[in-house]
Amino acid sequence: MDDDDISSQTSTIKGTPVRQMAVFLPNRPGAFVSILDLLRASHVVVLGLSVQDSIDNTVVRLIVSDPDTVETLFIEKGIPFNSSDILVVALRDGAEQMPDCLRTLLKAETNIHFIYPLLSQPEGHAALALCVEDNHFGQSVLAKAGFRVLRQEDLSR
Repeated sequence: MDDDDISSQTSTIKGTPVRQMAVFLPNRPGAFVSILDLLRASHVVVLGLSVQDSIDNTVVRLIVSDPDTVETLFIEKGIPFNSSDILVVALRDGAEQMPDCLRTLLKAETNIHFIYPLLSQPEGHAALALCVEDNHFGQSVLAKAGFRVLRQEDLSR
């Protein structure tokens, strides 16, 4: 795929990229529940979730309905976090389409750093959150192969 193909694919996808929050929590009972309570009190819905636990701390990756509100909350409450854009791909045929999605990225020789499913089903379809080494390239490869890359507006309706 040449640069013209990539730029034409990315320019056709409108909207805000999906933003993921990585929250750094102490590994103690109730730490994650307190985060969920804080989000619920602010009317924020958790749409996707991945937890990586260790003896000392936990990294919780979240895709939420309102990332701007969450960033503000975390800053105000002094909760350590990181925010980054991530790809979310709709799987129209459900989980059966997951190998095709991953194979598309494999053929393009792009690395997937981590992957997790969304809790909600945007427009009734299963969806995967993908952290790839280059979001623009991954997005264009998936779009060219016929996959729908979702935007924050698709998730926050």
